Parts: sequence; C-alpha cells; structure tokens
Amino acid sequence: MQIGKKIKRLRLKKGLTQEELGERADLSKGYISQLERDLTSPSIETLFSLLEVLGSSPRDFFDDSGIHRKVVFHKDEHTLNIDEERGFTVRWLVSESNENEMEPVLLSLGPGGEFKEFEPSLAETFIYVLKGKVRLELGKEEFEAAEGDAIYYEASDVHRVSNAGKSEAKCLLVATESYL
Repeated sequence: MQIGKKIKRLRLKKGLTQEELGERADLSKGYISQLERDLTSPSIETLFSLLEVLGSSPRDFFDDSGIHRKVVFHKDEHTLNIDEERGFTVRWLVSESNENEMEPVLLSLGPGGEFKEFEPSLAETFIYVLKGKVRLELGKEEFEAAEGDAIYYEASDVHRVSNAGKSEAKCLLVATESYL
C-alpha cells in the first residue's frame, strides 16, 4: 500500500497545499512532501492526525474496495423527472451525482417550457445545446444559445433556463455543487 499517494489524493481532493496540510496537522511542509513521495512513513498517531484533518476515517483510508467504483451509468439507471405544467423533463445521467462534485443532466424543454428558477449559489454551470434554442436568465441579463453552442456561468445570481424557440430544445447541463 502506498500511504503517501493516498494522503496526496485526499489532500488534493480537499483543495489543500502541502503547507496548509502541514499547518493543520502541526507538521512541516517538507515532511508532508516526503510522506507523499513515500520517502518516509508516518507513526500511527501522525497518520490518524492527518486523516482527521483530511476528513477520512482510518477504515475508509485503508479500504481499497473503492478502487472498483462505478464508472459506467447505463440508461436504465437514469432517474427521470417530468414536469408537464412547466414543460420540462430532467434525466439525471449519473445515479450517484448528488454525492459527486458535478451533476450532469439531460434537460428537455417543450415549446414555452422553462426549468425552475434557482437562487444564487456557489455552483458553476455548463450547458451544451443539443437541439433547438435555450435562453438563460442570469440576474437581470438574458443570453440565448442555439444547437451546438455552449454556455458557462457562475450561478452567483438568480438564474433560470428556458426554451427560446418554437420547437423542443434539449441540452446537456452539468453543474457543480447541489444545483438541482
């Protein structure tokens, strides 16, 4: 087992530098660097201290069953939500997406259809228009994108996606955080 590589992966996932991890665990940046390159091994006490800072239990840290994580999500596993009143269908493409940093969905909007309005958040959103034309209301501004166009924005203002055309619109929407 390469303890150093696992510590580095957890540190990067937490968005910490070696220096920040060292400060929080009362260790030097140099020691963290050596540890991550498997040039030294931590004592049990030091390892448990690092795991606490990194938000991992010893059991999770040493559990290698995560290596066989789910990678392919088949269409029969997708979750579908249809809102006939607002004229949209959302297909969650990754069944476990609320546990991940990104949430990919396929959004279909009928003529006049609009997705629900979202409050400001820290989310970032990417939309790729597969068919038709969509409108993004972002605060007091409006943007339109047609088939083949992409939209990318920080959701720091009230926002909504709607159909801007007279026929069905479809888009792939990927959002970070708990957007949906």
